[in-house]
Amino acid sequence: GMRQAGIIAAAGLVALDTMVDRLAEDHENARVLAGELSNINGLSIEADNIQTNIVIFHIEKLPPQEFLALLAKEGIKVSHYGGDLIRMVTHYGISRSDVLRAVVAVKTVLGQG
Repeated sequence: GMRQAGIIAAAGLVALDTMVDRLAEDHENARVLAGELSNINGLSIEADNIQTNIVIFHIEKLPPQEFLALLAKEGIKVSHYGGDLIRMVTHYGISRSDVLRAVVAVKTVLGQG
């Protein structure tokens, strides 16, 4: 009956709240990631391209495919976004320490580790 509908609606609200918190965390992680990456020589951040949980940057020192392959060896998955653009996404299950580990991996790959 109606009572059950109320319980389902409440569950939906909880899920929504959790997702909003999650997005805030993903966004914060993306901001931290972008900030850290912007200090690394050999890549440049597209500041306009930091949307919610996506960070896009130019890779200048390595061919994108090589950069991807080296990062994959470090356990970091990123995508080629066309040209010299690389795309990183902070999503559910990515923690602040994962973000910092990704930054270390990028530095290592670019010979700044």
